[in-house]
Amino acid sequence: MVPALVRLLVLLVALAATVLFAVVLARATLVPQPGSRGLVHANLRPGSTLELYLDRPAVREAVKQVGGNLLLGAPFGILLPLLSRRVGGLLRVTLLTAVTMVLVECAQAVLVPGRAFDIDDVLLNTAGAVLVHLVAGRRIGRALHRAPRAADRPRAG
Repeated sequence: MVPALVRLLVLLVALAATVLFAVVLARATLVPQPGSRGLVHANLRPGSTLELYLDRPAVREAVKQVGGNLLLGAPFGILLPLLSRRVGGLLRVTLLTAVTMVLVECAQAVLVPGRAFDIDDVLLNTAGAVLVHLVAGRRIGRALHRAPRAADRPRAG
């Protein structure tokens, strides 16, 4: 069982990390790319942007794009289970990450010059969250929110 003070500190750190992550996410996704204004187009076909990255001889650029998108979604895999027991399950982490990233991609397409909606970004961001959740987030969330066992509860009387 995690003591109440430790749980509170972890929750406060997770909340601060969430705010920091929101700032990083906004800076990474909502910054205009004026030089790309005429070059970008929406991608609604899963896999087409990935094919584009992987067909190029520049492996470094492919790793940067794919890895960056995986990393961008990764914090959801730990932060959601830390912030709430109710949203800490795999299905909810997956759905919340996907919905959030669809909203970010829509905001990019509508509000940010030189950016467009890309379904592959949503898929990669969500995959990053799922991977981190499966590796660490699930266990960390369960440890933090575990209900005290009968043997650990104080006895009445």
